[in-house]
Amino acid sequence: MRDYAWLHEFCLNRFGSAAALEASLPVPASDATLRTMPDDRYLSLMALRIFRAGLKHSLVDAKWPAFEEAFFRFDPEKVVLMGGEHIERLMQNPRIIRHLGKLRSVPRNAQLMLDLREEQGGAGAAIAQWPVTDIVGLWRLLSRRASQMGGLSAPRYLRMVGKDTFVPTNDVVAALAAQKIVDRVPSSQRDQAAVQAAFNVWREQSGRPMCQLSVMLAHTGNH
Repeated sequence: MRDYAWLHEFCLNRFGSAAALEASLPVPASDATLRTMPDDRYLSLMALRIFRAGLKHSLVDAKWPAFEEAFFRFDPEKVVLMGGEHIERLMQNPRIIRHLGKLRSVPRNAQLMLDLREEQGGAGAAIAQWPVTDIVGLWRLLSRRASQMGGLSAPRYLRMVGKDTFVPTNDVVAALAAQKIVDRVPSSQRDQAAVQAAFNVWREQSGRPMCQLSVMLAHTGNH
């Protein structure tokens, strides 16, 4: 496994200057920002991530105002009360994407928001306090307790809400394979632990957040 100095030098050469490199990198939200974002926004973004999966993002985003209206602006206390008949009526609404499984996931995930509120003071508190050095553990929690959040949905969702995380995109996986860390999308706990360990080393060497390291690594591809 190559160290951060190599990764930084590679990206500097690719972008031509430190300023250009820095401008290309994401910045995670602070813990305070994560804590203050209300549960309805966490639920809305979770639903948005779920509906984007497998579809053109711009198509889903264009319909999102109608989703906000249909789901009471994603107020968990209201959404959790939406039963089967209500979901069936939504299946007749041409303004939204009528995918039964994904529609059913929204009330189920509203219950998760309420559970996290009771357990830890809210989704924001639960996400903010999770250590980035075990971010794959948060992926697994979301995959296990949320509906329709398997595969890469959990890390992509966390990136959307602003939590610092790496995302094993195809480019990132190719780069990890080139460094012989994993040779496939890290779906097993063993592979996830190996990738987490690598990112923890680069984070310690660089002081950079995981999301920046992830984007930088993606630029290295098969090198």
